Amino acid sequence: MKQTNERYQGAHFLFSKTSVSDVFTPEDFTDEHRMIGTTAKQFIEKEVIPHNAHIEQQDFTLVTSLLKKAGNLGLLAHSIPEQYGGLGLDKISKGIVGEMVGPSSGYGVAHSNHTCIATLPITYFGTHEQKEKYLPKMASGEYIGAYCLTEPNAGSDALAAQTTARLNKAGTHYLLNGSKLYITNAVFSQTFIVYAKVDGQHFTAFIVEKNFKGLSLGPEEDKMGIKGSSTRTVIFEDCEVPIENVLGEIGKGHIIALNVLNLGRFNLGSACMGASKYGLKKTVHFVQERKQFDCEIGQFPASKEKVAKMTARIYAAESVQYRTAHLLEEALGDLYTSTDFKVIGKRMSEYATECAICKVFGSETLDYVVDEALQLHGGAGFIKEYGIEQMYRDSRINRIFEGTNEINRLLIPTHLFRKVAKGDVELETKVQEALLQLQQPSSYSVDEWAKELESVDLLRHIFLLCTGIAYESFGSNLVHEQETLMKLADLAIALFSVESVVYRTYKSILQYGEAASSLKMDLTRTYVEEQLWEVERISRQLVTELTDGKKQQQVVELLMKACSRYSSFDQSIERNRRIADLQYRAGQFACN
Repeated sequence: MKQTNERYQGAHFLFSKTSVSDVFTPEDFTDEHRMIGTTAKQFIEKEVIPHNAHIEQQDFTLVTSLLKKAGNLGLLAHSIPEQYGGLGLDKISKGIVGEMVGPSSGYGVAHSNHTCIATLPITYFGTHEQKEKYLPKMASGEYIGAYCLTEPNAGSDALAAQTTARLNKAGTHYLLNGSKLYITNAVFSQTFIVYAKVDGQHFTAFIVEKNFKGLSLGPEEDKMGIKGSSTRTVIFEDCEVPIENVLGEIGKGHIIALNVLNLGRFNLGSACMGASKYGLKKTVHFVQERKQFDCEIGQFPASKEKVAKMTARIYAAESVQYRTAHLLEEALGDLYTSTDFKVIGKRMSEYATECAICKVFGSETLDYVVDEALQLHGGAGFIKEYGIEQMYRDSRINRIFEGTNEINRLLIPTHLFRKVAKGDVELETKVQEALLQLQQPSSYSVDEWAKELESVDLLRHIFLLCTGIAYESFGSNLVHEQETLMKLADLAIALFSVESVVYRTYKSILQYGEAASSLKMDLTRTYVEEQLWEVERISRQLVTELTDGKKQQQVVELLMKACSRYSSFDQSIERNRRIADLQYRAGQFACN
């Protein structure tokens, strides 16, 4: 294998064991982290959620006033360097603010869009002059930003953009022509990050201001959800953009567009996780108030199982998000003042796999939670005044935002194959090691948490075995076998999420003891149990599709035998009832 001194190893969890001490968890928050979280939470609860009805009616004057209030509190400035009017905080703080604004529907979409994909291109790829001109105003909320990538004929295939940029005869301005579709914050933005092809060929980023001649907006889109966010078409007709507003290098716009979206995916996962907690909170209150058959519906065993599984899934999402936040901070924390775009682009792309998992897992967690929340509300869930029907509508876009979940699933194993192609990972060796481990007699010990720790290794071995079989079946054509890639992605998501929760809980056991960590242990076992059954199903399906004859029989038997060692934990019914009772007592998501 090619030797590398590179410190940052994205997707490392897929083929190598992770050190428990390297996994960051919410229990590792500093006082500064808790402070920014409290500030954001109080702002959303006191200033935004009480105005939800007006925001839903598209009172964009109200939305912009709230954004300016957020700016006054520093909540728009976390990812802007101090020298340009920001706070220069770490990516953990970014995730915390993202979580707190998650429950605020359309406002949260506007806020997150502005602080992430509309600001970060300038933060990381702007010149000193561009940063000096725009970032202080974006930190304060005086300027709100929008991100213009999608076109009528360029969605997931963003580089197929048809918007053009041609230098005028005087050489002072680029003339942009084309249109951008479904642009969030369009109606109240002052800055637009726009991607166009210089001379119809060189994909390039530009900073475009609202008052530039030739820019206009289409009508407001009538959306299914997130109605409190502005969504319009942005139209360019010989739009005059000064040459000093080229962002980054001509022809290198893809480095900005695709890498900033990695952080956008992480950010979206944080917002979805925060919204999931909000949905659970509304549910545990409702089920303790609503009675049927002279009993609170929350006391029915079937209700408790639903609440327990919702909570366990949120615990996993929270674990995934903050683990990834720490990885991103390690990669990007020292780059706020860097002008080396090559290094910035490389570091931003390193954890693309983990960011894609945040997006997929977070958005599907929210969809799962709001669906179960609506079910537990019964008919009330369908009625506007209870708020769940809005959450149900609002959640659906998240599986499309920042690249569809299907596109993100395709990316997850593809990043590993790129490392294999570059010689950074010897896949064949890893697959043989995994096969050998699966064939070994069980080494499961009776020590507390040994079974859970070994289940992480099991999932890695299964992922590698299935990846090896797929690679053997298709070779370099595997990148075109989308059904197989998406199943491999689901195995990778299961591995990352299970490893995150198991290691988080193990850290808690080591630090605080089993008694203090008992709820975390219950949540982990409920989540891991569900995932092990799902991994067995997916892996058996893959093997059945990609092998035949004696080999198929041997591998399927091997998978069934291996999974049976870890696929269930004792007393799951009682465990789930305990989890639900503790959520009822807390009145919200609780893991302590």
